[in-house]
Amino acid sequence: MHEASPVTGCRVSAPARLHLGFLDLNGGLGRRYGSIGLALDQPSTDVIVSRTEATTVSGPEQDRVRTLVERTTAALALTGHYKVEVERAIPAHAGLGSGTQLALAIGFALMRLEGLSLTPQQVGDLAGRGARSAIGMAAFEGGGFIVDGGRGAFDQPPPVLIQTPFPEDWRALLVLDSRNQGAHGDREAQAFSALPPFPETLADRLCRLVLMQLVPGLKEADIAAFGAALTQIQGIVGGHFAAAQGGSPWTSPAVGELLKRAAELGATGIGQTSWGPTGFAFVPSPDVADRLYHSLVEDAKARGLELAVVRGRNAGATIATF
Repeated sequence: MHEASPVTGCRVSAPARLHLGFLDLNGGLGRRYGSIGLALDQPSTDVIVSRTEATTVSGPEQDRVRTLVERTTAALALTGHYKVEVERAIPAHAGLGSGTQLALAIGFALMRLEGLSLTPQQVGDLAGRGARSAIGMAAFEGGGFIVDGGRGAFDQPPPVLIQTPFPEDWRALLVLDSRNQGAHGDREAQAFSALPPFPETLADRLCRLVLMQLVPGLKEADIAAFGAALTQIQGIVGGHFAAAQGGSPWTSPAVGELLKRAAELGATGIGQTSWGPTGFAFVPSPDVADRLYHSLVEDAKARGLELAVVRGRNAGATIATF
């Protein structure tokens, strides 16, 4: 009888996500934020962590990775050394959840190497993620379309209320602007604290749009209903956050202009993910996505933008040991 070989390394591929809007920025019922999100099939953060004599880091985001390794090993009281290779990273500060996915990928790799068992929420807590939203952690765990219940009185990530598959045929067109970055870190915290009070009537409207149009449209694969609700949600939330974005709902005005054209060409559910600058639009099929891409790609290049056609990802991160 042979003993099992010890685990010497772990590979993790973690999905990007879109943050599609908030439910309640008023907080009058005792909970604030409440996020809507979607896991994506691309881009992804792909990390390999293995045992070594001295800790080394290679690939993109090296400073960020070193900080995460130090924080996670200290929190878990790990005394080993690790080789961390970042093969690919979700673009940072683009509104695609890069920080959370990188933290979770490294945390889970270390956990598997050391035979520990923690939930994504626990790993996220170790790395200081999930302060306002549980979307990134839920996307890592199970993918799909997600709605969380916002932050309450307890110091813990929001509860996930809805996590359901995204229609297989639907596609999202992403519009990326590598010249800009969304608010993050201290700047993000300052931006949130400087926002004006959010009217209770608009929070009521957002919740009704989500429960009575957005989610039913998704469940029935009715992209017209889903898209109309999402465009309205984005209009309300984007209008509120404009105060922290130079008076515009778009971090990158060029992204907003291109998405206006996408809407004229039949795309729906137009908006900006998180603080941007990445914007999105939805279409009902791969063929429609291909036509829309080719209609806009030259205009995008002329504006210094990139386009990508992506799918919803109805599975969480992949984790494999060796």
